[in-house]
Amino acid sequence: MLWNVFLVVFVLLMILQLKRVLQLAPLLGDSLFRTRGSSTLENSVRYGHDRNNLALTLFIPAVLVTVRYQMYRPFFLKTLSPDWYLIAVAGAYSAFMLLRMIMFWWLKPRRRYDNYVLAHQAGHTYFIVLMVLMLATVGLLTLFHCPDMVFRVVIYVEIGLVYLLFIFRKTQILSLFCNPLRTFLYLCGLEFFPAALLIVSAAL
Repeated sequence: MLWNVFLVVFVLLMILQLKRVLQLAPLLGDSLFRTRGSSTLENSVRYGHDRNNLALTLFIPAVLVTVRYQMYRPFFLKTLSPDWYLIAVAGAYSAFMLLRMIMFWWLKPRRRYDNYVLAHQAGHTYFIVLMVLMLATVGLLTLFHCPDMVFRVVIYVEIGLVYLLFIFRKTQILSLFCNPLRTFLYLCGLEFFPAALLIVSAAL
């Protein structure tokens, strides 16, 4: 089954990155609580690269958790077999990330580009934090044999809280070189528009 293949690939990639993940953990924690912490992480080519690789690796369990608890199940996916459903979810999430990247390049400013990149890259950090929280939650709720509905509700709440924290941090970074109106417009184009498309497609 394709689900098992994804799981094995994820475990192998995490084993290969384990040492770097442990070195990266303090910087990830620092960037959660300080805007300057994000800057420290981005100023290191090595740690920035490791952070991006880890975020890419955690894309796999994000898809697996979504499929396992049917968190993204619009009507046009309901007739698919389990393997094709997994591929479709991976494709939908990939399209979401591609759209964010397109908007990132399309809206890039002519000045203060470093802070603009810093605000965008912060999303990778918060995605890692979200996935660590989600995987810990799945493990804990599994021990108590909770029904799937409980898993979905708790994970949706975690996604909402981490997303709000990310938007708050991104607003702080963007405000370093933008006025409030321009900051809001950047958030609409870079974050709210892609997220809204994903949510609307899920609600169909």
